[in-house]
Amino acid sequence: MTIEKNAKIYVAGHRGMVGSAIVRRLQAGGYTNLLTRTRQELDLLCQGDTFDFLATEKPAYIFMAAARVGGIHANNTYRADFIYENLTIQNNIIYGALKAGIKDLCFLGSSCIYPRDCPQPIKEEFLLTGPLEQTNEPYAIAKIAGIKLCESANRQYGTRFVSVMPTNLYGPNDNYDLANSHVLPALIRKAHEAKNRGDAEYTVWGSGTPRREFLYVDDMADACVFIMEKNIHDGLFNIGCGDDVTIRALAETVMDVVGFKGKIVFDSSKPDGTPRKLLDVTRMQQLGWQARTPLRTGIERAYANFLETVSRT
Repeated sequence: MTIEKNAKIYVAGHRGMVGSAIVRRLQAGGYTNLLTRTRQELDLLCQGDTFDFLATEKPAYIFMAAARVGGIHANNTYRADFIYENLTIQNNIIYGALKAGIKDLCFLGSSCIYPRDCPQPIKEEFLLTGPLEQTNEPYAIAKIAGIKLCESANRQYGTRFVSVMPTNLYGPNDNYDLANSHVLPALIRKAHEAKNRGDAEYTVWGSGTPRREFLYVDDMADACVFIMEKNIHDGLFNIGCGDDVTIRALAETVMDVVGFKGKIVFDSSKPDGTPRKLLDVTRMQQLGWQARTPLRTGIERAYANFLETVSRT
């Protein structure tokens, strides 16, 4: 099915980092009929309201970017909330789409779905081949369930529900709350505040040795719209840049961008999480897509957005 420029497209979670990037990309691509609802307008945790909304609106395509997300601390602290809310939101949207006769959907997951000690780089077929990282297991299990619900719907009902698994994302509209944020926005805020206080050092969780891959969120949005426009009907696709860095190297780049001249202190009492997590992005490359934003360029843009965010608070 080809998506027309005036087709109704629902972006669930449009105020979040990923959802807002998808809206930007769709608007830039000339799509004029975007369907959005705030949490106050539609509570996706409410099955009845979500089913009724989808049955009434019947969008031609859904981007499922609504989720409860956070870093290691948030995932490990609010474990029950993470598994319940993510299962509920995605079940309501995916099964609600089925009931409403909506055939096309893009489900956004996370690279944490893969086993903790996965061979690197991580291929899509490594899913369910080993134990998960314990700090974010509830979130990962919810996302795995979403992938399997999409697969099962395609087999049973002939839908065209595609699952995309992004690597660590960052960029505009990121969460900079140190209690709940991911590593890169946390580093940006810590370095900025340390610079403003005139500190001699700033503390980074863990040992600094784990390796992570980072993707600018607008590249992620571009990949999602690419999949829609390519009329991809089924499957699981890793979305990443194909390269990774140590947390130490990441922190040093952030320091340089922010202009903090002190030194890094690593708090080894805090968890490292998965030792390495680099996605194999061969499937997307074979389709003709690849990331375009270099890490330093993306961090510079993210820091500019952070400064705008700080100035508004």
